Amino acid sequence: MIKKIILTSLFSICITYIHAQDIGNATFYSNKLHGHRTANGGIYHKDSMTCAHKTYPFGTLLKVKDTHNAKEVIVKVTDRGPFGKRLIIDLSYRAAKELGIIRRGVAPVEVSIFEPVHASDKPLCDLQTCNILHLLDTHISYPLPFHKE
Repeated sequence: MIKKIILTSLFSICITYIHAQDIGNATFYSNKLHGHRTANGGIYHKDSMTCAHKTYPFGTLLKVKDTHNAKEVIVKVTDRGPFGKRLIIDLSYRAAKELGIIRRGVAPVEVSIFEPVHASDKPLCDLQTCNILHLLDTHISYPLPFHKE
């Protein structure tokens, strides 16, 4: 009985974590890191739509929304970090540029797991959804050329 309660509790915590939103500050990679290896074994490319996060598994697609200007991007977790206090995500240069945070350096953001709408749920697949579904099928690490303004 105790095992069942513990497993149920762990399952509930996991489900809550999966659907939770992180709210905090984002920063971005320096151009000096272009071409260096990331924690998942890939090479960082400044024009990729990637990020570093402390806990999400590699390959997870995240929706990052700048709470200052309401711009959003979809990024793929390829690295670990940030390791500074008060920071929840490090963005690639391109993702930061599309969010408009280059001049500010640090910006308040909301981070959540991106859950694409399956093509079978819609009569026609819009361009963004088709790009994401293609990405999931081919496991391309960069670039992810779509964003929402």
